[in-house]
Amino acid sequence: MKFDDDDLLDEPTGETPVVSASDPRVTVTGADVAGYAVDPATLLPHWTDAPTGQVPIVVARESADAVDPWAAIPAPAWREGEADWVAHEEQFDASLLAVEKDDEDLRPWEFRAEPVVEDEQILQESPRPEPTRALRTRRAHRADPLSGRAVRQSSSRNVSVATLTGVVLALVVLGIFDLGSVATAILITVSLALAAGEAFAGFRSVGAHPATILGLVAVVTLDVAIYEKGVVAIGVVTALLIMFSFVWYLNAEKMIDVVDGLGATFFVYAWIGILGSFGVEMVSPHNFAHQHGLAYVLGAVWLTVANDSGALFVGRWLGKRPLNARLSPNKTIEGTLGGTLLTLLVGAVVLPMMHPWTLTHGVECAVVMSVVVPLGDLFESMFKRTLGVKDIGNLLPGHGGMLDRVDGLLFALPTMYFLTHLLSLS
Repeated sequence: MKFDDDDLLDEPTGETPVVSASDPRVTVTGADVAGYAVDPATLLPHWTDAPTGQVPIVVARESADAVDPWAAIPAPAWREGEADWVAHEEQFDASLLAVEKDDEDLRPWEFRAEPVVEDEQILQESPRPEPTRALRTRRAHRADPLSGRAVRQSSSRNVSVATLTGVVLALVVLGIFDLGSVATAILITVSLALAAGEAFAGFRSVGAHPATILGLVAVVTLDVAIYEKGVVAIGVVTALLIMFSFVWYLNAEKMIDVVDGLGATFFVYAWIGILGSFGVEMVSPHNFAHQHGLAYVLGAVWLTVANDSGALFVGRWLGKRPLNARLSPNKTIEGTLGGTLLTLLVGAVVLPMMHPWTLTHGVECAVVMSVVVPLGDLFESMFKRTLGVKDIGNLLPGHGGMLDRVDGLLFALPTMYFLTHLLSLS
């Protein structure tokens, strides 16, 4: 066989070179002629031949009519897409690829190299500061979210002091109502502002960051706007509070939990500001002719006081079974029944003495208030239990704070407002 450098430039001919023993340039020693014939069908095609279109057996996979005895053994599967994995899922245990802490030592083919950190790098890099807990009010989920809270108790109330304070307060309220709509609206606004301030202070005592000043301004603004424009002002003032709250927390001096702050702000605004504003709506001369709204608000006050007083005295006298031991263990079923009876008595006897109240309307409203007022009282008890306090304030001797006195009215005033429309009172 002769081969030189020029052969590299020639095109392949496909011919098989023949080695001749007589060629003086090639010497073959100990070569024998093969004793078997080569089957041309088993030869691979030359690399220069055109493709035949045949598919390798690995890609074609086993067929049902295969005569090969090895066909019963699953062949290696060629997987290119998701469908290939689904079709052969039973042949592969995908759980081997799952990453679980308990099985890390069961996969010896995985190697995890620990990062190499130089001593100088450790000294140069300061640890990442953790968020300060004092700036947040959210707590980890626990079985009892009120654990460690609702355990504080105040000294027992003096019934004599509470009675004297109640009598003085009643005389002051009656005198202001006698002055007219403007004075009564101012009384309601001041009372709601004081109650809202106590609620904001309660939230701050547990680490929340409500927008106190903004919330108080919203409560007062809402009462003024409702007195002039009616309940349509609720939507306008609420929208303004949302926008100004964003600006308030945007300019905060430090990072705080905005969600908790906004939640506390709008909770107090809705609970005290919006519900209490229905009293201003009724005393406004734009809504009821001949200032009849004053009589309806005063009727709501009388029914609320009757319900609270009856529940207090009868509960202390005969109370044994708690109404809701989880929220307020001091409120009893016997006290609730006593408050209901006294409320019905005031609705049937006292309210008809005020124009335009009638016996029928007085009893109807008394029945409804017997249900609504205790709910308002329990709602405040739930709020105080969440904060872990007995009284929300100490403004009124023997009664606690202003919020402790108007808690039932916050539910009674909107109820009375809708009853005036439902019963066609004017």
